[in-house]
Amino acid sequence: MAPPQHILLAEPRGFCAGVDRAIEIVERAIQKFGAPIYVRHEIVHNTYVVNDLRAKGAVFIEMLADVPPGATLVFSAHGVSRAVQQEAQARGFSIFDATCPLVSKVHVEVAKLAKQGYEFIMIGHKGHPEVEGTMGQLEHGIHLVQDVPDVARVRPAQTHKLALVTQTTLSVDDAAEIAAAVRTRFPGVREPKQQDICYATQNRQDAVKLLSPQVDVVIVVGSPTSSNSTRLRELATKLGTTAYMVDSADELQAEWFDGLARVGLTAGASAPEILVRQVIDRIKALGAVSVRSMAGIEETTKFPLPKGLRMAAATDLSTMARMTQSGPAQE
Repeated sequence: MAPPQHILLAEPRGFCAGVDRAIEIVERAIQKFGAPIYVRHEIVHNTYVVNDLRAKGAVFIEMLADVPPGATLVFSAHGVSRAVQQEAQARGFSIFDATCPLVSKVHVEVAKLAKQGYEFIMIGHKGHPEVEGTMGQLEHGIHLVQDVPDVARVRPAQTHKLALVTQTTLSVDDAAEIAAAVRTRFPGVREPKQQDICYATQNRQDAVKLLSPQVDVVIVVGSPTSSNSTRLRELATKLGTTAYMVDSADELQAEWFDGLARVGLTAGASAPEILVRQVIDRIKALGAVSVRSMAGIEETTKFPLPKGLRMAAATDLSTMARMTQSGPAQE
């Protein structure tokens, strides 16, 4: 069969500002305080990133009881419940919060409206750490819906003060469909002034919508635990293009490309560009002769670091942010 000939790169792809910030928090903490630095849950959902930080001195834990007294603890980019925050403070850890500011925005909105007597409907995936963190901002009063049928099962204590919030890494189209069902059942529901789905998730999904019709197969670089990466693969499939998600170039299978001339390539918001370059090299080894980047939105958002880390020396920091450099657009 004929090998692939062309690779088309989605723009934007890969690391977002929240992921850049979370990784830099861990790296600066290691530099400033020395290893080990404890991180509750994977800092971001990417195997390469987690293994890289583990090699530098990060210890990833789920239970705070596994963190020794007086240790430095980082909360992951997904956010944590109030109970976890309170337990960490009670245990006397030195805490740095790497929660993505766009997730924190949802937490702040929940806290503010709860004081006004609101209940909430949250669109999200059960068991995802971001969902657990957001729902854990209150002891009760947040109803999780994962799809349209779930909306019919919601039984709020009252409906005159009901607000809608959303996991930040969902499919934009799926979330809009569920939100429409919520509005139909609860016409007075309060919605956020700006959608909760983050700009990076929106931009990467929009790029896949442009990419998919132009190629024969889409490869998404991302770990299986990454919600936003999974949504990219699902979106390409819904658009009628065969799509695969890989954690690394080693997972690529030559038969995926048999007889297909055009390969589309993107990466989830937690996947470093080094993995994309390795996938490109692997596809080129199979026969691809050109690499071209699509035109796309240039993301310039940058979030500040926590106060205690802002003055840490940046010398010799091999931050994962550097891995987001795409290299030449044409090859």
